[in-house]
Amino acid sequence: MERIKQFIEFEIFRIGEYSFTTSKVITVLLTILVTVFLVWVVKKLLFRRYSENRFEKGNLHALFQIIKYVIWIISILLILETLGIKLNVLLAGSAALLVGIGLGLQNTFNNFISGIILLFEGSIRVGDILEVDGDVVKIQRIGLRTSTAINRDDIAIILPNSLLTANKLINWSHQEKKTRFRIKVGVAYGSDVDLVLKILRESALDHPDISDKASIIARFIDFGESSLDFELLFFSDNIFRIENVKSEIRKIINRKFIENKVTIPFPQVDLHFRTDSTGYFNKAGD
Repeated sequence: MERIKQFIEFEIFRIGEYSFTTSKVITVLLTILVTVFLVWVVKKLLFRRYSENRFEKGNLHALFQIIKYVIWIISILLILETLGIKLNVLLAGSAALLVGIGLGLQNTFNNFISGIILLFEGSIRVGDILEVDGDVVKIQRIGLRTSTAINRDDIAIILPNSLLTANKLINWSHQEKKTRFRIKVGVAYGSDVDLVLKILRESALDHPDISDKASIIARFIDFGESSLDFELLFFSDNIFRIENVKSEIRKIINRKFIENKVTIPFPQVDLHFRTDSTGYFNKAGD
């Protein structure tokens, strides 16, 4: 027992009145281990039931992030207290330094505050599909300073949180999981309009990723310069890979057009030539 007591009270080093002992090292390590374990327990309790609901998953993630940061802040304060570091003395002694650091790290603090806003506000959640600067991305993680997303090429993108709070962006999945999309197509003049509308509706019905099939709309929208212009509107849950869905529907439309002898026109330019008195050809209108 005496040896254990001597080991615990062993002084590693001393600076003035401050003494750093083995007991403080053990206390700090135990505090870190307990904190890690507590964070793990909270995560297990929150995510013990896997949910397919995107909104519920996003809210749980935001709640877990907030709880985790609070636990770690309390843990760090306890560690500083254990080491005998008084926060009021530390802050008073480093006020000028903190001002300089604050000026140099304005963007970092801006991103930090933006991260807190994102977690508490819930306007953007994990799993949301966003259009940022013309790039469509899926949010995978929201941190305090940055958020991680992947684009449609499965490339990871690190987004500063201030970009998500200060700039205009489109959240494709903010209100509902499904979103309406459209495909435009033109057919040759003289085509059977009713047949084209039927083919467009059937093409959307044939695709498995189309939801709310009763809401599929095919309409004749305009007389184009060289085509009759149509539009197909449909809802889909597969927002992130919607370009693949559109491509597959276009393939179905093209196949059905070929089967039903519906022609998709291509731009044509007619040139008229005439001969002048010298026998040379000139374009009409010259």
